Amino acid sequence: MRQFTSGPSPTERPAVPLTSARVTAVDTHDIRFPTSRELDGSDAMNPDPDYSAAYVVLRTDAVGGPGQRTLAGHGFTFTIGRGNDVQVAAIDALRGHALGRSVDELCDDPGSLYRDLVGDSQLRWLGPEKGVMHMAIGAVVNAVWDLAAQRAGKPLWRLLAEADPEWLVRQVDFRYLTDALTPEEALELLRRGRKGAAERTARLLERGYPAYTTSPGWLGYSDEKLTRLAARAVADGFTQIKLKVGADLDDDVRRCRVARSAVGPGVRIAVDANQRWDVGEAIRWVRALAEFEPYWIEEPTSPDDVLGHAAIRQAVAPVKVATGEHAQNRVVFKQLLQAGALDVLQIDAARVGGVNENLAILLLAAEFGVPVCPHAGGVGLCELVQHLSMFDYVALSGTTEDRVVEYVDHLHEHFTEPVVVRGGHYAAPTAPGFSAAMRPESVAEYTYPGGTFWAADAETRKGHAV
Repeated sequence: MRQFTSGPSPTERPAVPLTSARVTAVDTHDIRFPTSRELDGSDAMNPDPDYSAAYVVLRTDAVGGPGQRTLAGHGFTFTIGRGNDVQVAAIDALRGHALGRSVDELCDDPGSLYRDLVGDSQLRWLGPEKGVMHMAIGAVVNAVWDLAAQRAGKPLWRLLAEADPEWLVRQVDFRYLTDALTPEEALELLRRGRKGAAERTARLLERGYPAYTTSPGWLGYSDEKLTRLAARAVADGFTQIKLKVGADLDDDVRRCRVARSAVGPGVRIAVDANQRWDVGEAIRWVRALAEFEPYWIEEPTSPDDVLGHAAIRQAVAPVKVATGEHAQNRVVFKQLLQAGALDVLQIDAARVGGVNENLAILLLAAEFGVPVCPHAGGVGLCELVQHLSMFDYVALSGTTEDRVVEYVDHLHEHFTEPVVVRGGHYAAPTAPGFSAAMRPESVAEYTYPGGTFWAADAETRKGHAV
């Protein structure tokens, strides 16, 4: 763990009223889980991922919430193993912008920190607004929103859904967007979205938000495991599953046949190539799988190839094209929408610049009338992105038609407020915050390389090498 403090440590500093409270420390952790050993998360581009989180905690001397505890904001970005240390270093590079900031001012206007982080000209040069630095900005910004939701005593989805539309618009950076969406148009979308919000909130709390599952579909799984998990998904109430494809066409044909046999004709099967193909290859491959009625093809080519996605979409219809989990920023999403390059927009809670930029992307999707089906899974991505989709339903799009949030059934036990999925639906979180806080014992065990799991693993490997 790396800790940077301003003044006395949190244990030495007495808690102070919120109005004078400040960020006193920025803790960062390189946390990795050995998912490659069971091939969890395996796909055509990433055969052996170790799901990881570059995790940040903004410590404060503010008091609030149940029990009048000292408040802290939690955020992270997701990686798949090596390079997580690079991501942690990027978060560390931002610490000067957070240390000493007023908790009151941060929570009243999270966009103030977002603008400062994006506007740091020397660090911006490493992007701009893309890659490792932008993901680091997202982690820190999301930690501020976690802090703001805790201070308000609300889950983040409800904080956003009940916020004043004018205030929400001020959280969005419209630079580079006004040829597609102006602040005035965004405000009208949000004002319109408030109509019926109370009724939708009640329905959400009662029924939850629709989910689909990728748990059966990892590329490294055997046919037996695929069949068993696909059948379980249907029994658990899911009406859509997803399979990873793209390594070998004959193998994909066989696996799609196995999956279709397991789930029957009434369940959607989406397929995900994880950027494996060139444009022509994507078209040929998807057409070869058409007999299995794939609902969408996800990331068929480079996430930066807007025109390539548009060509694929035109050629493979009625199969839908879904993309966005690796789109670098709101500008790429704007272009994907303007070019008619996707049918399904997939935000990621931890890749772009946090909640503020995802608000911009959700507003763009609403303006263009394109459904949002977020990317999740990973480490904590389900926990985060559920809030964004629930806000979208309650206070922006007003519908869950053709909208589902990805769900993968692993690593949730490491969070203090893990997702709850029942009957193929995400239950709406009720605890204050962004559901981003990890359990201290998980942090201690899986911090790399000195956590108890990794230290014991290194000793075991050393013994085998002797």
